[in-house]
Order: sequence, then C-alpha cells, then structure tokens
Amino acid sequence: MDKRQEPGRRTVLAAAALGTGAVVLAGAGPANAVGLKPSDRAARPAAVRGPERLPVPFVVGHRGASGYRPEHTFGAYQLALDMGADVIEAGDLVPTRDGHLVCRHEPDISTTTDVADHQQFAGRKTTKTVDGEKITGWFTEDFTLAELKSLRAKERIPHIRQHNTLYNGYWEVPTFEEVLEWAEREGRRRERPLWICPEIKHPTYFRKLDLGIEEPLAKLLRRYGRHTAHAPNLVQSFEPSSLERLNELGVQCSKVLLLDEPSVRPADFVESGDPRTTADLLRPEGLKWIADFAQGIGPSLTQIITQDAQGRLGKPTTLVRDAHAAGLFLTPYTLRNENSFLPLDFRVGNNPGDYGRSLAYCKELFATGIDGLFSDDPDTALLAAEEFRRH
Repeated sequence: MDKRQEPGRRTVLAAAALGTGAVVLAGAGPANAVGLKPSDRAARPAAVRGPERLPVPFVVGHRGASGYRPEHTFGAYQLALDMGADVIEAGDLVPTRDGHLVCRHEPDISTTTDVADHQQFAGRKTTKTVDGEKITGWFTEDFTLAELKSLRAKERIPHIRQHNTLYNGYWEVPTFEEVLEWAEREGRRRERPLWICPEIKHPTYFRKLDLGIEEPLAKLLRRYGRHTAHAPNLVQSFEPSSLERLNELGVQCSKVLLLDEPSVRPADFVESGDPRTTADLLRPEGLKWIADFAQGIGPSLTQIITQDAQGRLGKPTTLVRDAHAAGLFLTPYTLRNENSFLPLDFRVGNNPGDYGRSLAYCKELFATGIDGLFSDDPDTALLAAEEFRRH
C-alpha cells in the first residue's frame, strides 16, 4: 500500500453493539440498522493476528473490480488496484487438464467465457457433480491451458450488469502465474507490495481427479517469494484441510477459512465423515479450532449482521467479538452496489440492477468491527473505510 494507507493497526471492534451469547445465524426481530458512530467503537483485542501491514478496515476487490469489468480478468484486477483497493482477490484457482492454475470463479466456465461459441469444443459439454451439486457445462479440467487461452472472458451476470457486457470478449483467462508476474510489476511500479487474495476452489473435488491445487500453488508462491509469514497475500478456502495442507507444505502467509451457510458441511468434512457444519465452526469452540491453522475467517455478510424474514437489516451477531477473542480477523463477503444484493431497506426503486444505498450498508458493516470487507465495487467500500480510518 502507499504511505497514505499505512496507519497503525486500528481499534475498531464495536463490542458495545455485539451483545452476549452464541452467534445468531438468522434474524427474527426488529429490522433496525446498527447505527454506530466511530466514537462508539471499543478497543480491538491485541491478540488478533491480522495482516500487520494492512489498514483496518481494509478493502478487498472481489474478483477485481467485478462490478465494473468481467470478473477475474486483468481489466477487473487493474481497475480495482487503480481504485485503491488494499487487496485484490486475483484468482479463484482451478486447474487445467495439464495442471496449470487458472483464475475462474468455478471449474464450470459456461457463464464466464465464450466457450459455447467455439464449435470445436461442443463435444466437451458434460454433466458433473461438484461437491454434491449436479452441473452441466464446460469444465476447466477438460481443457489444456492452450485451449483455454483460445477463449475470452465475458460478464457472468449480464441481466444485472448489462454495462459490463461492453467488455465481453476483450480479455482472456489469466493464469495464476500471470497474476503473480503482474503483481510483481505493479509492486515495483508503485514501490510497495501488492496484496493479492487467491482462493483454492473445490480442493477435495480436484484432488479426486489427481489435480490437487495446494502443491502447485505452494510451488508458485515459493517461486515468487510469497510463501513466508509476512508475504503480501491472504490464501483462502472453504475447506479446512486445504489450508492445513498448505501449512504442511511450508506456506506461512495468512490464511482465511471461508464459511458457507450455517447448515452446510464443508466438502472435506463430508468426505471424511466429520459431522460438523458451518454453524459448529461459528461457535466459540469452533473458532478456536480454526485458529490452530488459519489467521482469519470469511463469513457471509448476514453472519455479521442478521436480516429478518423480509430481508431487512437486523442486529449484529456476536461473531466479530467471538472471532477476535479466538485471535482471528474477519473479512466478510460480499458488498455489491445493486439492489438485488442489498438488504431490503437499503434498496432504491424496484429495478434489481439499479444501485441502492450500498455506502450506508457498508458503514453499518464497518461499525461492527470487522477487519476487512470484500466488495465488487471497491471504490464504494473505500469511501466508508477511509472515514473509519480517520477516527
């Protein structure tokens, strides 16, 4: 980060807003917003093991600036960086048939590339079961890197982000090694480390195909000197065993366990017969267990502030307090500007693609004491973050 973004670790835990008891996962009750002022925020525990060189709260450009460019393209990554995002989620990592790691949201590339327009690949369309979900489409593991490079990226949700379709076909699918090379160039140009945040996608699924992700990822991180404890990256996964494997491989940089809906069991738990669900991991004892192999958690926004049955904003849960007590930082996902992704009482008008009051919602989230936030629109989140950093 540049020097204007290097305040010390800030005291932002809004303990007064969190109440007591177990984490609340569903929001019945009044639909009131939190409404905390910066002056209401209490001291953040010193034991939290957050990334030391990032401001608090920090902003992660989710798949780049994917509110403005097709996700996981260098157009989205570069725009997020130019907007000032503290971290770029450059890489949901999936493998090709020949073992290269590429950046796509899912192994199914039907909605994020123009593969359907390439007649030579028509026969590759198939149906597979990924982590219990049956999906029909085209999958990265059925393509070589050279074949994937013949495709072009496109907007994943054109019915919401029609303006992004302007860039359909402009960028190719990036490899993670290209991301690391880009990060090195931009870091030298800006005279500061460039933080990135790759996610290991469906590691159990790919391991069964003999296309494990952790080993090639560790090799690449080591090659670019990003495997050390103070390296400028956060590595994330929904599967605990994947992060544990990285530890075994000597990858010491900060790791974040992503958290699904409360009733969901991580895919590696299903595979191993572990009966625990996300709800179990959200409890204080589950958070302490996570702290043995990770430094942070990535919950959903509704696990930070509940929503009622109609989708209106409710009250904060105890998750921020409980995670900080376990020594974990929190980077919830995902703030988006459009009405369709906002709580009901933050929407403006009836068009799902129109912008609602996302800046106001973002301020409510930061007031809970979260350490960072994923946003498709990093400029919006940065406006709120910079206000909190000044106080």
